[in-house]
Amino acid sequence: MDIPLLIISFALSIFFQILIQKIFIYYKRFDNFNYRSSHSVIATRTGGIGVFITLLSISLFYYLKKIELFDYSLFIPLSIMFIVGFYDDLYNADFKLKFFLQIVVAKILIDQGLVISNFHGLFGLNEVSWVIAQLSTIFTFLVVVNAINFIDGTDGLAISQVSKTILIIEFFSIQNTMLSPLGFLIIASFIPLYYLNFKREEKVFLGDSGSLFLGTLIMIYLLFVLNGDYQFKNGFSINKVIFSVFVVLYPLVDLLRVFILRLMKGKSPFLPDNNHIHHWFLKLFNGKHFHSLISIMIIELFIIALITKLLKN
Repeated sequence: MDIPLLIISFALSIFFQILIQKIFIYYKRFDNFNYRSSHSVIATRTGGIGVFITLLSISLFYYLKKIELFDYSLFIPLSIMFIVGFYDDLYNADFKLKFFLQIVVAKILIDQGLVISNFHGLFGLNEVSWVIAQLSTIFTFLVVVNAINFIDGTDGLAISQVSKTILIIEFFSIQNTMLSPLGFLIIASFIPLYYLNFKREEKVFLGDSGSLFLGTLIMIYLLFVLNGDYQFKNGFSINKVIFSVFVVLYPLVDLLRVFILRLMKGKSPFLPDNNHIHHWFLKLFNGKHFHSLISIMIIELFIIALITKLLKN
C-alpha cells in the first residue's frame, strides 16, 4: 500500500471530520444525553460520516482515473449500511427495519460471490448446499454487523476492534489480500478520529452510520477469509471458521452476553442498556475510557494468541 495514499486518507479524514462536525454543531444536531451516556459534553455522531466520505472521495478520484484500488462494487452494500446507520443516528430507526435492510445487504454480498459455502471441516462439514450457504451467510452477517454496533459505547473501542480485525487478517495472509487497499485506507482515516473521540470538548463519536458501515466491512473481510482465495502464510494453519471467530472474539462475546442477560430479565434483546462489557470496565476505571480501551484490547489479544497457539495445526 502506498504510504502517500495513506497520508492523503489521513489528511482528508481530518478535513472532513472537522468540517462535518462544525456543520452538525451549527444545526445543533448533538448526541443526546441519557442514562446510558458515558459523556457529559457536546458531542456529535459524525465520525462514521467523515470516514465514509474520505473513502468515497479517494475511490471516486481513482475510479475516474480508471485505477482499481479494490472492487468498487463493494460500495453498494457498504453505502446502503452507511445510509441506514445515518438515518438511525438522526431519527432512531425501528430495529425491524434495520434488520430487514441488513438481510437485503447480506443477499447483495451473496450475489456478489461472498458467501459461506464451505465450513472447512468444522463439525465434519465442508461444502454445504446453496440454501444452507445463503442462510449461514445472512445469519453471520446479522450477528457480526450488530456485534460491532453494540460495542460502540466507549471511546475508540469500535474503531480499535475494526483495525485489529483487519490487521490480523492481513498479517496472517500469505500475501496482501485484494481488500488490503480498502482496509488500510480505512485504518488511516481512523487516526484523526482517535483524537476527536478522546478530546474533552466537542467530541466526535462514530455513530451508527460508522458502526454499521464498518461492521459490513468486517463481514466482507470474514467472507473473503472463508472463501478459497484466502491462504495463511507458511507455518500457520488453523480452521478458517475458528480463525474468523477469533478475530472478532470480543464483539461476539459481548453480543452473546448482553442477549442472554436481557432475555433472563424478560427484556427484548434488541433494546439498549448499560450491561455491556465496556460498561463494566468503565466502572472499574472510574469512567476513564482510555484505560478501559487498553485493558479490553490487551486481554482480548492475549486470549486470541493463547487459544490460537493451542489450536494451531
